[in-house]
Amino acid sequence: MDAISRLLRPRSVAVIGASADAGKTSGRPVAYLLKHGYDGRILPVNPRVGQIGNLPCYADVSALPEVPDVGIVLLGAERAHLAVRELAERGAAAAIVLASGYTETGGEGARRQAQLLEAAGAMRILGPNTIGLVNLTDRIVLSATGALEMDHFPVGSVGVVSQSGGILGALLSRASARGIGLSKLISTSNEVDLELADFVDHLADDEATRVIALYVETIRNPEKFRAAALKAARAGKPVVAFKIGRSEAGAQAAVSHTGAMAGADRMYDAFFSQVGVIRAQTFSDLLDIPAALATGRRLAGNRVAILTSTGGAGTLVSDELGMAGFETPVPDDRTAAALRSLQTGDHAVLDRNPIDVTLAGLKPELLKGAINALQASPSYDALVVIVGSSSLAMPELMAGAIQECLPNSTKPVIAYVSPHAPAVGRILTRHGVPAFAAAESCRAALRGMLRVGQWRGDPGPEDEDREPVAVDALPVGALDEHQAKQLFARFGIPGVRESVVASPAQADQAASALGARVVLKMLSSQITHKSDVGGVAVNLAPEAVGERLEAMAAEVEARAGVRPDRYLVQEMVGGGVELILGMRRDALGSAILLGMGGVTAELFNDTSIRMLAPGKGLARQEADAMVRELKSWPLLDGYRGRPKADVDGLLDAIVAFSWMVAQLGDRLIEAEINPVFVLPQGQGVRAADGVAVLA
Repeated sequence: MDAISRLLRPRSVAVIGASADAGKTSGRPVAYLLKHGYDGRILPVNPRVGQIGNLPCYADVSALPEVPDVGIVLLGAERAHLAVRELAERGAAAAIVLASGYTETGGEGARRQAQLLEAAGAMRILGPNTIGLVNLTDRIVLSATGALEMDHFPVGSVGVVSQSGGILGALLSRASARGIGLSKLISTSNEVDLELADFVDHLADDEATRVIALYVETIRNPEKFRAAALKAARAGKPVVAFKIGRSEAGAQAAVSHTGAMAGADRMYDAFFSQVGVIRAQTFSDLLDIPAALATGRRLAGNRVAILTSTGGAGTLVSDELGMAGFETPVPDDRTAAALRSLQTGDHAVLDRNPIDVTLAGLKPELLKGAINALQASPSYDALVVIVGSSSLAMPELMAGAIQECLPNSTKPVIAYVSPHAPAVGRILTRHGVPAFAAAESCRAALRGMLRVGQWRGDPGPEDEDREPVAVDALPVGALDEHQAKQLFARFGIPGVRESVVASPAQADQAASALGARVVLKMLSSQITHKSDVGGVAVNLAPEAVGERLEAMAAEVEARAGVRPDRYLVQEMVGGGVELILGMRRDALGSAILLGMGGVTAELFNDTSIRMLAPGKGLARQEADAMVRELKSWPLLDGYRGRPKADVDGLLDAIVAFSWMVAQLGDRLIEAEINPVFVLPQGQGVRAADGVAVLA
């Protein structure tokens, strides 16, 4: 057994600092181990106590009669490292350190945490500042959470890993109240050693776990997490993550639009999407989605049948699903006929969806017939059963009737409990029918199931061999627009025709060679958003450029406090679609952003983001997916008679830009083309403005 396996399934547990008073935090671990039926050996350590219950207590770790698999360290931060060192010297597999007072408190705490890691040597550490772990599969509770005061927990197939100790107890108690069975719960907290990725990797191999739920504060090792998440996906085990810290008190100050549009939370969105992790949007989703996925059923499409005996609740669910892009088509003729054959009289409303079978809540045979008909229907991919007030009188009968139909189809079946009836929801969930008390939860559950059903795996980076581009002579710091576009051109992204000028006479001469209409811009590496200070003039006649340059110089000086000494005269590009193509780098890695461009880029924020694998560019199919995700995609595809844009040329530019980001690595701090003009089919793209900042 490896160290994590021994941590989760120890044959013996030492409890250092154990108290005989079960009312104290230090008394809980022994009490809970005994209460919940741990059948291994419990070894309390406390020099001031001779016995805890029927268990002999030992003076120190060296006095233990055997080497424990795991040591729970209940000492304070000033002394915890001493117990960790003793456990490591005895050959324990892991230590669980509950004490706080480490990196979360500042510099001195960071020193203590480093001391803890040094003391452990090759031994693994869970924590510090953790509440421990709970292995419900094997009835092993190595935790001090007060949630373990409960007598019974439903055992199931959802594994939970949380970077917050308190959240562990909250999820344990909430899942129990709803009848959601969990397998393992682990609090990683400060992660001095073992972290989220280690347990995702382990649970991907755990036979008792089918779904992995994560409460995430930060991901400390993105590549390790990426590998673990993809391993879980390949094993058919969905990962659902609730990431806190979603609000940013204003996007970080950045030179480019991309820095503001691809904030840290958007980076997590892109990262999770790439590795197949389903992002929970609310804390309740962190149980709702896994509860649905634990059934093992996957949603193949977005057509949902809603079976109800109470019209208002059915409409509520239908409206919620419709807002999320699900369809609720009316029954096809054969399905409607099958439903009509079940019920005499005029009680059934079968020409619409929700399908209102009024007596279904009172007649289980009618309910079963309707469920079987809808499961068999080619018109639907999933079924939502509305459980009305009539279920209060016979919840087991209702749950049993639905459960009896499940083997007849692999389509997802979930329940919406309309009255406030937690006991009814709990019974349904335990019968294999995930039950929800909110229409929003039905939507979240089905979206999660659809996400798993549609995910096709990480496409991986573009695997073609590319010759590195010569970049040795690049300047350092913020490049001006002309320099930035020269950099992009090295990697194969063409720019507009332009000339650098310093005087009205030079501007007039340059403009006369560029066509009937031109663009004039100030040229500066310090002022990036030139339009904000009057530094851009478009659609100028060549003969007006010199005069406009003098006016621009005065306006920029008045608004920005500096007088430009160089300018760009550019050809005026027309007939294309303006997009923004940029990059962002943070602790998660490098990402490429594509969106509607121009001066309104941040206003509309119509964007798509993809993370890059280390040292690699995007695959062409990923670039294509990015383009088609945009709300503005129809503008590229010939919307209302517009000429179709050169999408192939755009894909070339996106892939080339991504390889530039990959090759330059940490040397490239920011880069952006805004706008990149996508010209009509066959005419390619042109970079009309650019930003680049080099370390």
